[in-house]
Parts: sequence; C-alpha cells; structure tokens
Amino acid sequence: MSVVKCVLFDCDGTLVDSEMLCCEALVATFKEVGVSLSLEVAAENFSGGKIADVLMSAKRLTESNVSLDLLEPIYRRLTTELFESRLTPINGVERLLDYLDDEMIEYCVVTNSPTKKALHMLSIVGLSDRFKGKVISAFDANSWKPEPDLLRYAVTIMGFLPKECVYIDDTEKGVNMGIATGVKTVHFAKVCVESQPNVTCLSAMTQVVAHISELNGLVNKAASV
Repeated sequence: MSVVKCVLFDCDGTLVDSEMLCCEALVATFKEVGVSLSLEVAAENFSGGKIADVLMSAKRLTESNVSLDLLEPIYRRLTTELFESRLTPINGVERLLDYLDDEMIEYCVVTNSPTKKALHMLSIVGLSDRFKGKVISAFDANSWKPEPDLLRYAVTIMGFLPKECVYIDDTEKGVNMGIATGVKTVHFAKVCVESQPNVTCLSAMTQVVAHISELNGLVNKAASV
C-alpha cells in the first residue's frame, strides 16, 4: 500500500456544481429548435462526455434531425450564460483543498473539457488560482473518458505512479476510467449504491478528507509495525 501523494479531480459535478446546469442548457437548446426534451430525461440520460456525443445521443433520444452544427453553438452559448449566473463550487471543496495543501498532497484537474473552459469555470467559483498549470484536458491527451489513456497521461504529467494517486469523479464514465487505469477511485455520488472493486463511493467532500486521511493513516500505521 502506498501513501496518497496526488489527488486527481474531475471538474464538472466534482469541483463545480455544473451537471444540472448542463442538463438545463441541453433542454433549452432543443427547445430553441422546436424539439421537446424534459429536464428529468436529460438528467437521467446525459452525464459527462464530449459535447458532440451528448448532443448526438439527445438527437437519437428525441428522434430529431436537427444539425449538430446548429445545436452545438446554441448549447455552448446557453451553458456559458447559466455558468456565469448560477455556477457554484461543490460544498466542501475548499476545505478539501486546504487539507491537501496542509498535507503537501499534489492535486490537479482531469477533464474532458478544453483547458480554457475548465479554467473559466474554476475562475467563476474562485478556484482558478488553486489549479494554475494543473488542468489536464482530454484535448491535451487526445483521449476522452472513459478511455484510461487520459488518466494515465495525467498521472504521468503529475509525476506519480497510479498506486500513489486517488481519482475523484461523479460520473460512471469517469469511475470506469479510474478502474481501467488501476487508480484508487472515489465515486462522488449523491446516492451511493454497491461499489465496484477499487472504488469507494462517497457523497460529501468531508468524507473524502476522512477517506484520504484514513488511507495515509493505514500506511503510516503499517510502516510503524
């Protein structure tokens, strides 16, 4: 067992409370082109991934023939407007980051979003200074969740071994990426169900602090025996 030396965060839904805003933007996007999509259906079916993939899935679900070239700029505009007015940090994130700083544990963001977009979201909620030079985008790695190459790339860039890292994500795609990479993974979920091997499901950032502290405490205890 290794000490946790680096924590890798998903951004949307893990650091910033953006997932429902993205669903609202998706519903509004299709409404603008005359297609009905309920917020409930959007929330149940779309979580994370490339914008183009999400829009294509929504097109299939709604049996819409609207061009992706028309939908994507509308969606980007609406998400930007919603983020500017309503985006907030996930409760407890700053306390977790303070803990990591105090313990000298490195951290970064691993996201499917372009770096510029991720930094903009972090800036809106006052977290950008804490992640300067530490946003690793799928566009840099040319690999998108749930592909493990993205997380492998991030771990390498940060200079650690997979066993020295913890990855935190709120989506199934992200969790599957963590499993495939062999990194200890935290599924940050509102409701926890039966967890998979090497995955710990937690529903609050205070629990994440306790989890990392426990992992490092177990290592220190074993080393002293």
